[in-house]
Amino acid sequence: MNGDDDDEVVAASAVDTSLPLEWRFSQVFGERSAGEEVQEVDVISAIEFDHSGDHLATGDRGGRVVLFERSPVTNSSGGDRRDVEETDYPPLRHPEFRYKTEFQSHDPEFDYLKSLEIEEKINKIRWCQTANGALFLLSTNDKTIKYWKVQDKKIKKICQVNSDPPGNASSSSITTACLGNGGGVPEAISSLRLPVVTSHESSPVARCRRVYSHAHDYHINSISNNSDGETFISADDLRINLWNLEISNQSFNIVDVKPEKMEDLSEVITAAEFHPTHCNMLAYSSSKGSIRLLDLRQSALCDSHSKLFEEPEAAGPKSFFTEIIASVSDIKFAREGRYLLSRDYMTLKLWDINMDSGPVSTFQVHEYLKPKLCDLYENDSIFDKFECCISGNGLRAATGSYSNLFRVFGVSPGSTETATLEATRNPMRRHVPVPSKPSRLGGIARVVGRAGTESPAVDGSSSNALDYKTKLLHLAWHPSENSIACAAGNSLYMYYA
Repeated sequence: MNGDDDDEVVAASAVDTSLPLEWRFSQVFGERSAGEEVQEVDVISAIEFDHSGDHLATGDRGGRVVLFERSPVTNSSGGDRRDVEETDYPPLRHPEFRYKTEFQSHDPEFDYLKSLEIEEKINKIRWCQTANGALFLLSTNDKTIKYWKVQDKKIKKICQVNSDPPGNASSSSITTACLGNGGGVPEAISSLRLPVVTSHESSPVARCRRVYSHAHDYHINSISNNSDGETFISADDLRINLWNLEISNQSFNIVDVKPEKMEDLSEVITAAEFHPTHCNMLAYSSSKGSIRLLDLRQSALCDSHSKLFEEPEAAGPKSFFTEIIASVSDIKFAREGRYLLSRDYMTLKLWDINMDSGPVSTFQVHEYLKPKLCDLYENDSIFDKFECCISGNGLRAATGSYSNLFRVFGVSPGSTETATLEATRNPMRRHVPVPSKPSRLGGIARVVGRAGTESPAVDGSSSNALDYKTKLLHLAWHPSENSIACAAGNSLYMYYA
């Protein structure tokens, strides 16, 4: 193939990446049957792909971490690897995963000094750099962070001392005879073999390397690894601490927004994330809807920010819910680090860290819920913390909603791509639950979304049609492929495009 052909292929691939994706069901783990009640401890509370995309970790409310690994590529025709490479299509069209292992990361505790119960629920999982074939990851509940090493260990077995001689008694009786008083080696056995330890199949074993505790007075909402591979941050409502992976008994407080008098408190930290490539930069979001970019080179205590990202103040009237729904629940850097994705209750926003005048794009996730904010406040749903994720190529982003729905948006310039999917085996079905009572809000049956595109009927032929108890809070995008993993209760669904 000559150089001109190469240019044509590159140009074609660049065009293809901007085409709308068609999402398909890939696989599900922990699917429950109809009518089966889900135990609270089994509900998934954290999802994270590792940097290679070959491993996936989930954490649940019961304090367990479950690891999945990518299934090896096999050639069903039985040919060798060269035959596979010469075929015109890949043997596996999308990533498929299999169960690897699980371990109990956290247990319920009780703080006797504060008379406070500490739940075992896993709030966040973050993968660390692999070394010597072992996997490393951080997991945290409300108060304690743990550093885990998962490595395949070979199972050792002891072989038999002597096999049965032909036509004689069993090996156990022969061994007893050999070891009896004054007994020697019978004539049937020419030699006595000592036990030999042999290694057989390997099994993954998780071991806690370090425990980082007693550093947060409030609930930990974020942990994030630094690109230097040596440090990480942990954030609670009022403070962000910097840790060294090798030192568990001390941390350095880099952000402290606690006022002298707690009655003067006006905002709290909701999420924090290290820049993916610049080890000196990090961002954190607040309950007022702002995002602050920090540079660790400016000062040891980052009491001032290098950039502030917030939505320009609207001129219209404000309601009681304005500040509540503006609170940012999650932030994610794109892989190259220039763009930052944020999720508040109603919208998904894309920010350019070189432009602090406002978001580059704003995507309405469930605009049809605006008339129901009062009901959402009464049942505490308005405080749900939805996560967001962005694709490895930075062209698309995804976030969750109610009734186990999640939405995928094209975030590249000029893109109008939107997709609403349901966490089921048929993600594209337009499933509308029967409302529990007649709706008085029929006038908002069809909501016009971003760029004039209409949301499908599943988005709210009636706002009462949505099930607020089934919410898709946690999801993750594969780092190099168009594959999404999302949690619906205790089930892990995976989709590809």
